[in-house]
This record gives sequence, C-alpha cells and structure tokens, in this order.
Amino acid sequence: MKQLIINADDFGLDETVNIGIVKGHREGVITSTTIMANGKAFDHAITLASQHKTLGLGIHLTLVGEKPLCDGREVGSLVDNDGNLFPQYPQFLQHYLAGKVELSHIYKELRAQVKKVMDFGIPVSHLDSHQHLHIMPGIIELVIEIAKEFGIKAIRIPQEPYFFLGSYPCSPVRFLSRAGLTFLAQLAARKARKNALLAPDHFFGMLAGGNLQEEFLLAILDKLPQGVSEIMMHPGTNNQVLNDKYGWNYHGQEELAGVTSKIVKERCFDNNIKLISFRDLSLGGK
Repeated sequence: MKQLIINADDFGLDETVNIGIVKGHREGVITSTTIMANGKAFDHAITLASQHKTLGLGIHLTLVGEKPLCDGREVGSLVDNDGNLFPQYPQFLQHYLAGKVELSHIYKELRAQVKKVMDFGIPVSHLDSHQHLHIMPGIIELVIEIAKEFGIKAIRIPQEPYFFLGSYPCSPVRFLSRAGLTFLAQLAARKARKNALLAPDHFFGMLAGGNLQEEFLLAILDKLPQGVSEIMMHPGTNNQVLNDKYGWNYHGQEELAGVTSKIVKERCFDNNIKLISFRDLSLGGK
C-alpha cells in the first residue's frame, strides 16, 4: 500500500504562508503542517489550526532566522549581538561545529517552543525543524528527549534517496548537500527507532525544496514507493514577501498551484495513493 503525508513547513512564518497552507489543505492534497512557535504569524496560524481540525499539526523547531522565545541572556550561545537567532544555518553550523553553542541552550529554547504550542491544547502530531537542524548529532538526542517528555510520537527523517532526482535540474552543490543531509538523517533514524519514535518510511522534497511545482510533484508521485512517504512542501500566496526578507528564492505560489492542481489529485487516485497525516502514524495507520 502507498500512503502519503504531504506536509507544509513554516506555518506561522508569515500570514501569506499560513493562508497558502490552509488553502492547500482545503482545496488540495496537503494533509499536515508544522508550526513555528517563534514565527511572527504564530497567533494567526494557531487560529487557523483551531478552525481546520482535519489538518495535522506538528511543530517546526526553529534555531535560525527568527527571534528566540527565551530571553537572549538565557540562551546566549544561540543569538547574535542583537539578540536574534543566527540568520541562516551556515552561521549556526559554524558556531555549533566549533563548539561555541551550548547544548543546554538548545534544549531550553526548543523545549520552550514545544511547550508554547502544547499549551494551546491542539494535538501535536510530530516534530521537524527549520533547515533540518533537528537531525544534527547532539541535537537529535535533545529533540528525542523533548518528544518523549511531551508525549509526541513521531518525527521527520529527511532521508531522501541519494540518487533520486525527480526530474529536478539541480546543481552539483545542491546534490552533494542533499547527500550529506541524507547521511545525517540515516544516523538520526536509528536513534529515533531506538526510542520508539515513529517516522515515515520514505522522504521526498529536499532536492526541489522551495520549487516543488506541479511538474516535480508529479514526478515524485509517479515513483512513490510502497509504504509511508512524506513530501515536504513550502506553499504560499506571495513569493515576493518571503524572498525580500529571507532571499530564499522560494516559489511558494507555484507550489500552492501544484498541491491544488486537479492533475495532482487525479494522479494520487490513479496511483492508488492514500493521503494520510502524521496523526495516522501514532494511531497505527502505518
């Protein structure tokens, strides 16, 4: 049996993202999303989540690009001189690999993010992270500890197959970066399994991340393996808003068009793909 979770990241980052994710769920194939507790549009996202209970909700742990929930003085190794988290993952990794980031600060901030979401009483299906930092050695152990503390049963393992291209014209640098992420994800998967955390069998969406428009989404659906798969998406309603702020060059509007496409919905049906969410893993749907 082919089962598929289509998860939209960055819920709470911006209202244009929130609106796109909900539209992709109501009118398309998005089944799950992950919320950023320190996103500027968090309150807007929580309101939408409470109104759309069929949309699975996980937590998008965030160590870069936003402000910490904790006082910067309490997590000083995570912030810059302005009290903000490092802008992008390369700056964070540079400090982390040099031993300049304290694990206790990571634990404190991530736990605060999980607690903030859990306090709203909306069931939380799983954990993943902004820029996939949760699978880093040293961090994955903290995330597992937090998941167990709060009774969260599932986690993302971004283990896209090493040689999967899905028709996406990627650069050699992106191809090699994806290979590094897949290797780290394999290590994280072993630790997750040892701690009885659930995860899909397969993952897609890293190589074409931010540009997973209809053409590339269909290429994944046509090669979807047996078992449970996750496809990571980043839909939105205004590309310019995020690209002006973050410079990601993401194509959220095109991704939204893809997940709401009649052709995509028909391809899921034709390929006997059952759409599920991370909730179904913990309920025994795997």
